[in-house]
Amino acid sequence: MPKAILIYIGAIDAMNRFIGRMAMYLIFILIGVLLWSSASKVFMAPSMWTLETAQFVMVAYFVLGGPYSIQLGSNVRMDLFYGDWSPKTKAWIDAFTVFFLIFYLGVLLYGGLMSTAYSLGYFGSEPFDFFLNLVGAFITEGPSAAGEEIGFLERSPTAWRPFLWPIKTVLCLGVFLMILQSLAEFFRDIGRLRGVMD
Repeated sequence: MPKAILIYIGAIDAMNRFIGRMAMYLIFILIGVLLWSSASKVFMAPSMWTLETAQFVMVAYFVLGGPYSIQLGSNVRMDLFYGDWSPKTKAWIDAFTVFFLIFYLGVLLYGGLMSTAYSLGYFGSEPFDFFLNLVGAFITEGPSAAGEEIGFLERSPTAWRPFLWPIKTVLCLGVFLMILQSLAEFFRDIGRLRGVMD
């Protein structure tokens, strides 16, 4: 296999392993938030922020751990026949079906980018143009120019009313990392079929 592909596989695996292992510790933050929620309901006035914070932490835990789960092969799959197949047959099937996963993740990423752009006050239908203009303004003219590109920031319709763009950004990042990991898995399957990877 070309050296560039092997470097890509190694770099994506290392990055997603690091992010996934860091994301595992979000479970302790989630436990802390839920414990505080229970304690505040029993001993004082209930906190308004705990439910949504728990939801946001759970989304980050799930979506940032997704690429690492793909890497480990611990994602859910129908194992009715798959477990009995030879490694080569599994590699053929995985190399074919990964395109369905990448297509699904691509649609999910596009929707996530549209939603994130909306949460930053963009109401058009070209989120890529919005983000290119936003990044371009930030790089060339600084944060104040980027701030002028942003419109009315979307907030949650609850009593706490947190901004929604941070968690939507995390969702887009996690889906993008899953696409990168899926491509690495595709290249790994090709390597298995060619007999150069185990």
